[in-house]
Amino acid sequence: MATLTCSASALSPLLGGAPNATAAADYICSQFAAVSTSFTDTARAVDNTYLLFSSYLVFAMQLGFAMLCAGSVRAKNTMNIMLTNVLDAAAGGLFYYLFGFAFAFGTPSNGFIGRHFFGMNAFPSPSFDYSNFLYQWTFAIAAAGITSGSIAERTQFVAYLIYSSFLTGFVYPIVSHWFWSPDGWASAFRTDNDLLFGSGVIDFAGSGVVHLVGGIAGLWGALIEGPRIGRFDHAGRSVALRGHSASLVVLGTFLLWFGWYGFNPGSFGIILKPYTTGNYYGQWSAIGRTAITTTLAGCTAALTTLFGKRLLAGHWNVTDVCNGLLGGFAAITAGCSVVEPWAAIICGFVAAWVLIGCNRLADKYKYDDPLEAAQLHGGCGAWGIIFTALFARKAYVEEVYAAGRPYGLFMGGGGTLLAAHIIQILVIIGWVSATMGPLFYALHRLNLLRISGEDEMAGMDMTRHGGFAYVYHDDDSSQKPAGFMLRRIEPASTPSTTQSASPIV
Repeated sequence: MATLTCSASALSPLLGGAPNATAAADYICSQFAAVSTSFTDTARAVDNTYLLFSSYLVFAMQLGFAMLCAGSVRAKNTMNIMLTNVLDAAAGGLFYYLFGFAFAFGTPSNGFIGRHFFGMNAFPSPSFDYSNFLYQWTFAIAAAGITSGSIAERTQFVAYLIYSSFLTGFVYPIVSHWFWSPDGWASAFRTDNDLLFGSGVIDFAGSGVVHLVGGIAGLWGALIEGPRIGRFDHAGRSVALRGHSASLVVLGTFLLWFGWYGFNPGSFGIILKPYTTGNYYGQWSAIGRTAITTTLAGCTAALTTLFGKRLLAGHWNVTDVCNGLLGGFAAITAGCSVVEPWAAIICGFVAAWVLIGCNRLADKYKYDDPLEAAQLHGGCGAWGIIFTALFARKAYVEEVYAAGRPYGLFMGGGGTLLAAHIIQILVIIGWVSATMGPLFYALHRLNLLRISGEDEMAGMDMTRHGGFAYVYHDDDSSQKPAGFMLRRIEPASTPSTTQSASPIV
């Protein structure tokens, strides 16, 4: 908000030369300054509250991830996948506190890595408050959650602990520094105007920083581990290992949808920012528009997937529709703040076909990803980066970033933004491959990555966690409902036949 000022020397003559005019002017200006300070404090409180509640929404996505993952795996691995989701948040919280936030936003720093705020030292500061840390942490654990879906049902628990800590504490923070920190070499938020191709990368809420990072990490994990037992038959044909609960998949998807309204609109960070003084239109309007573009992209992707899969597979599949919806959200995340609502419909439509195409390639090359995480977040995230470079509108880019910046190619802004975004895709794939690929390979060589075939067939809930997630039977026979009794005839050593009753429950 603009700072209100009052000058006693300018106000004093306006009091008509009355006695003690100077003292009166000083008093009026002091009261005016107090009111101005109160307005400034209120604006900061409102902005911090907005960011905190956005953090809570994004954190609620962890529950959505957990339910989606649980419903997408077989019942015998439910407890394992739920535990890994808890681990992502817990280990991610500790390592992001110790190292991650400093590597990402520790300014002043160089263009590659942050150097300050380790263990939240010197917090709060004029640049960052506690709400900033909380919000960024929720993004870091979202990237780790994406990766866990790709390697579900066959990964040792210690491998989850190692990769999750490494991803949230080092790999992801470096990428977020490059594209979101004021010091990052490719950031559109640089204050020295030394921008990549004069524009920097417009990845507003993380199609690349979050989704592509998580998707590529999961891709390497799943490739090195190999497919689950039974996922492809001896002839190489795909065999569906369907998740055990479509209900959990749908509930998890709705929770993720709900949380995305903190993920995308919340990335503005502040809400009390007028674009023109005294006008109804300001950053609060841009936040509303961002929620609309997010909604339209997801809805379009869901419907496109519904009818597309109906034409290709001959049936209506709720899990495919949920994944299509999430693919639309992952794609629009980069450009949600700088595109028109009609463009979001295009984004969602193409994202659905990108997901369908990536899944076809996965089957062809015998790649097994139980949640389609690499295809969904990696493929649709990459499309979202390209989409933003094509459809970003000039007026919105100037509102969110700065005047004079390049904008979308199809909107008349030239190809410099597209060039910057192609660089983003390449460097993210390269960085994550150079870090997470060797990590997963080292775990594989040390026999710390994949569980044994016997454990995989029996299910990790029983072999690794002491029991199943669900109670399949009740040992208290008094509580069993009445049922039919089948009689089994067994051979006896005597000519007479003995019959025994066996209850079927």
